[in-house]
Amino acid sequence: MNPTLAIVLNLAVALAVLAFLYRQQKQHATFTVRVFTALGLGVLLGAALQGLYGAASPVLKTTGDYLDIVGSGYVKLLQMIVMPLIMVSIVAAILKLRNASSLGKISALTIGTLMITTVIAAALGILMAKLFGLTAVGLTASEAEVARGAYLQGKLADAQALSLPGMILSFLPANPFLDMTGGRKTSTIAVVIFSVFVGIAAHGIADKKPELFVSFDHFVKVAHAIVMRIVTIVLRLTPYGVFALMTQVVATSSYADIMNLLGFVAASYSALLLMFGVHLAIVAGTGLNPLRFAKKILPVLTFAFTSRSSAGAIPMNVQTQTRRLGTPEGIANFAASFGATIGQNGCAGIYPAMLAVMIAPTVGIDPYTAAFLVPLLAVVMIGSVGVAGVGGGATFAALIVLSTMNLPVALAGLLISIEPLIDMGRTALNVSGSITAGTVTSRVMGETDLAVFEADDDGDVDADAKAA
Repeated sequence: MNPTLAIVLNLAVALAVLAFLYRQQKQHATFTVRVFTALGLGVLLGAALQGLYGAASPVLKTTGDYLDIVGSGYVKLLQMIVMPLIMVSIVAAILKLRNASSLGKISALTIGTLMITTVIAAALGILMAKLFGLTAVGLTASEAEVARGAYLQGKLADAQALSLPGMILSFLPANPFLDMTGGRKTSTIAVVIFSVFVGIAAHGIADKKPELFVSFDHFVKVAHAIVMRIVTIVLRLTPYGVFALMTQVVATSSYADIMNLLGFVAASYSALLLMFGVHLAIVAGTGLNPLRFAKKILPVLTFAFTSRSSAGAIPMNVQTQTRRLGTPEGIANFAASFGATIGQNGCAGIYPAMLAVMIAPTVGIDPYTAAFLVPLLAVVMIGSVGVAGVGGGATFAALIVLSTMNLPVALAGLLISIEPLIDMGRTALNVSGSITAGTVTSRVMGETDLAVFEADDDGDVDADAKAA
């Protein structure tokens, strides 16, 4: 078939699927149903495209470029609203606080939960590596894997230059306008900190200059309403974005490479699922129904799975916490923002820990001894601070851990062929961890709206749009 005609036919099928998803929206199908329909259709179309053309086909690449307008375009729209959402939501939340000291409790509970769960995740990763007998000894490298190893070796200096004091300093917004552009890996937290300062400063003039405070409070309320409206509009595009992203992932995956490293894939997803079970157990420990919790967060986990962006999932993460789980906006924004940079259970917990115990035998180290495991868990916990919530964050976390443990970082390049597949699950777990942190913090602070959590409605963004 003529390549141009093939591309046109492929895009026609994709447009037909998008039209079907739009029809579902018009027929008021629930948000969850539309997201999972998009996921399933994306898998089917991606598999069909790869079966017809092969993963390396120029036809498939051009088709993917056009699908990228929908998939990556949706992610970019979400990224567009992240910084405004964080700023106005946190300032608005602080203005409502009667006791500003509760900010310290919220921060401590959120960060503490993220760090503790990251250590648990690392331990589960190590356990799965042991049970599946994973080791880098004897693995052969292709040309692409050798190139990836060389690339990681080149990034080693950046990872070794980092220190805990340096990471903490990087959170401070020396130039908040730069951070509002997302110009640094830690920009998200920097914007959180700047927003806290703005909120506290506004609180400070409430008694001294009440007329100015009232004006500022009104401005923030207007800004918050507009930003939330934008969030609602963008989130209505979620099924279309999920479909396009999933189609590309399935169409371009190398099933031969996946089979060659099936042990690592199986061990990784076993650890990810076990850690998700830990999240549910933690939620159950706060007195909430874990199955209801799981059902309510599935749409945002699906988006995180397909987009591979914890930071891009922040708007949907916040809306899920506030409108489906009953978590106040201030706590939800703290958890989503910190969770995209600190203590990522998948990218900064499971992944670097598994790599470390796999690579250690190649230099004659027994990884399953206390002398190796205790320092490893400590390094994972500390190294999880400041991992960027975008694609590549797990690689940077691995570089930090491997270099600190004096292990060869280039061997991590052996997994490049299955990196996208593993990263999908890791990102979903990262988002689950941040939502869990927000839920725990909200419950401990006594702020959870149980009526919202117990409601059986789907939290549909279309209903939210009509109410706005």
